[in-house]
Amino acid sequence: MERRKFLQNAGIAGILAAGAAPAVVNAQQAIRWRLASSFPKALDTIYGAAEAFSKKVKDMSGGKFEISVHAGGELMPAFGVVDGVQQGTVECAHTAPYYFFGKDETFAIDCTIPFGLNSRQMTAWMYHGNGMKLMREFYSQYNIVNFPMGNTGAQMGGWYRKPVKSLADIKGLKMRIGGFGGRILAGIGGVPQNIPGGEIYQALEKGTIDATEWVGPYDDQKLGFYKVAKHYAYPAWWEGGPQLTLYVNNKAYDSLSSENKAIVEAAAAYAHVDMQAKYDAKNPQALKELVAGGTKLFRLPKDVMAGAFKFAEAHYAELSAKNPHWKKVYADYSAFRKEQNLWFRFAEAGFDSFMQAQKL
Repeated sequence: MERRKFLQNAGIAGILAAGAAPAVVNAQQAIRWRLASSFPKALDTIYGAAEAFSKKVKDMSGGKFEISVHAGGELMPAFGVVDGVQQGTVECAHTAPYYFFGKDETFAIDCTIPFGLNSRQMTAWMYHGNGMKLMREFYSQYNIVNFPMGNTGAQMGGWYRKPVKSLADIKGLKMRIGGFGGRILAGIGGVPQNIPGGEIYQALEKGTIDATEWVGPYDDQKLGFYKVAKHYAYPAWWEGGPQLTLYVNNKAYDSLSSENKAIVEAAAAYAHVDMQAKYDAKNPQALKELVAGGTKLFRLPKDVMAGAFKFAEAHYAELSAKNPHWKKVYADYSAFRKEQNLWFRFAEAGFDSFMQAQKL
């Protein structure tokens, strides 16, 4: 009898233990990460992409996986996020990879290079070309796993105290220009300055720089550049489709369950689409308001565009001769660009050119 009671009690204890086990496991699965952004909180588009990502991760995990988002300078300098993720100081970061071309020019290809892919073409290369595979191979040396997370679409060509009427006007022009584009600007006579978004207005106001570019009407209006420079150029030959990227420390990523890895991937893809949709929705009204307030639009002259293109292509050939990482990735990227432009010149360009000529 005693033996039977013991076995019954042991059976109940076993069941209780089995039932309790998931609760213990679930408690252990709660994850708290930190994300370092390279952008200021004032920019609800670019900085906001990281917030959209964080919210999706929390929602899809039922609150078990939370990622706090920190503006540039809060945890580390805006341009210190690669080192932060590589060293494991933070689990992840959101940035524009071309900021880090000084480490290796190949970083820029993961964002944009002058006369590169537009936003749709870039997404196609990453998801259905060899872009993701090649960039993952490159980033492995920095302990980084990358995910596309946002795109601004083609950008405006910047704010100038005086309009640019020819290539001669670029000579000696001190311009804040992000990432790799600055190197090409220098090649046609400009003086590039790499300044974080939160510090640009002061530099322009004080006359430290003669011109600046950022993104487009919605963000530029927020940053107030129109108050100190009235001439607004288009298009940005250096940013035809700049992609933002989520960097995740490889050890932090490998520690995730397959479910949480899928959540990170899906949340990043959501934020990727959401960012450009937000820009496309908000830029038209912002541009109207800027023009109504006295902003003067001008198209960059053909000789500026042609001169920059010629120098860029020559520079890419030079890099391919001396940087094996660049050569490997750029060879695939440039071949993809050629095929994409062959296609886009027909359906997309044909439709767009007609519609943009209509009175709607």
